[in-house]
Amino acid sequence: MRTFFKTLALSLACISPLSFASPVNINTASADQIAAALNGVGPAKAQAIVAYREQKGPFTSVEQLTEVKGIGSSTLEKNRDQIQLETAAASE
Repeated sequence: MRTFFKTLALSLACISPLSFASPVNINTASADQIAAALNGVGPAKAQAIVAYREQKGPFTSVEQLTEVKGIGSSTLEKNRDQIQLETAAASE
C-alpha cells in the first residue's frame, strides 16, 4: 500500500500546474492574462499577440497565432486546448 501512495504522489508531482490553467480568449485577454495562461509565452510574446490583434483585428482561427513573431507551431500545439477565440456566451 505504501508503494501505491508513493507512486501516486510522484505521479501527481509530475503534473504541470499549467495543465490546470483556465482557457484564455486571445481576442479579449490582456498581455498579462495571455502570458499567465499559455505555456512558453512570456510577456514579450504575449504583447506581440495583443499588438497583432490590435493591428490586424481579432483572430479568426487558432492557427493564425503562428503569424505572430515568436509563436511557432510547437508553441501553438502545446497550448491549443487553452486557446479560445470567443466566449462561450458569444458562441451560443
